[in-house]
Amino acid sequence: MQVVSTNIAVPHDHSVRRYPTTGIDKHPVDALEVAAPGPNYGDGSGVSGDFVGDSDFHGGAHKAVYAYAREELDYWEGKLGRPLRNGSFGDNLTTSGVVLRDLLINQQVRVGSALLQVSVPRTPCGTFAEWLGERGWVKTWSDRGDCGAYFRVLEPGRIAAGDALEFVGRPDHDVTMGMAFRAKLGDVDLARHVVEVHCLPDIHHLPMAKRVEVADKHAKLRVSRGTSHSE
Repeated sequence: MQVVSTNIAVPHDHSVRRYPTTGIDKHPVDALEVAAPGPNYGDGSGVSGDFVGDSDFHGGAHKAVYAYAREELDYWEGKLGRPLRNGSFGDNLTTSGVVLRDLLINQQVRVGSALLQVSVPRTPCGTFAEWLGERGWVKTWSDRGDCGAYFRVLEPGRIAAGDALEFVGRPDHDVTMGMAFRAKLGDVDLARHVVEVHCLPDIHHLPMAKRVEVADKHAKLRVSRGTSHSE
């Protein structure tokens, strides 16, 4: 399990008026210096020299560093029929030998001299779809079920290609990144479990808890109506 590439954004013009410049296109560099940004969206990347275009939904402590597996890029190369270099999905860290969707939420990972923590799933957006230029890309990519992984920075440090990923301890729950991703996309049963475990930060936990509450109310109402009609 290791980092095969470290990548930083090359800003591009973007058609979305809300943020005319995007940092989704990341290019390999020799190494990254990482540190915890502020707690909120808009507080910038955790990677020195990186660029965040959509400050309404990106940046901040829970989305400090984004990783995506080289194996997944290879998969999409085959599906899309075109080369995808490291960093082309917006990844600061391109990894090899680790299935990121299987990482437990809040798992600590030592990489280089930095200590990271698995944080929240990526939500595919219009910027991602526009960048890839593939019709129906958000659904196509989501159906694959591997969203990569966002990390917090617990201890600042330097990360370079070839650095190993070393797990530190283990969270006391079973919620993986893939489970959290599917829960965010609408799997109510998984969402209920993720909410019960309460492993996500409130900015992700509270909306999910509300969706579960609404779904449960609707389910009870359907049962109630069914019972009354059968009498």
